Amino acid sequence: MPMSQERLIKKYANRRLYDASQSRHITLDDIRGLIVKGEKIRVVEDKTGHDITRHILLQVIAEQEQFGRPILSTTVLESIIRFYGNPMQGFLAGFLEKSVETFLHQQESLQAQISKIVASTPLATVADLTRQNIEALAKMQESMLSAILPKREKSKDDDEKRS
Repeated sequence: MPMSQERLIKKYANRRLYDASQSRHITLDDIRGLIVKGEKIRVVEDKTGHDITRHILLQVIAEQEQFGRPILSTTVLESIIRFYGNPMQGFLAGFLEKSVETFLHQQESLQAQISKIVASTPLATVADLTRQNIEALAKMQESMLSAILPKREKSKDDDEKRS
């Protein structure tokens, strides 16, 4: 199946998920596997036809956060919750999307650079590229956290530490 084509998944009243393209029932872990492979999916309720893809993807993430190695800390989750209904909600959504897109682009770029390096250049270049990518990631994380976490007020102690 071409990766540009969406795979239709139906969710039945009994909560079971059915992959119409393979004519078989699947699990949330199967959906995770499809996503990891780069496939696009669309999940609809069988009776109503309502698109519930986001809901199912959130369930996949929740399962990974609970049973796998979590990506989202409690502090980050609390901060995201605070943004719902906040005038900055749209900004955060766009920021998170752009941050993940930038991260993926950097990862692809790094992989391409490493492939070139392995083929022809010394280890010092790898160390330099690694340092550059770590610095870029640290800046991105700092920027993301400053946008998400509540600002803390300056205290006299902070001013004295700078002196």
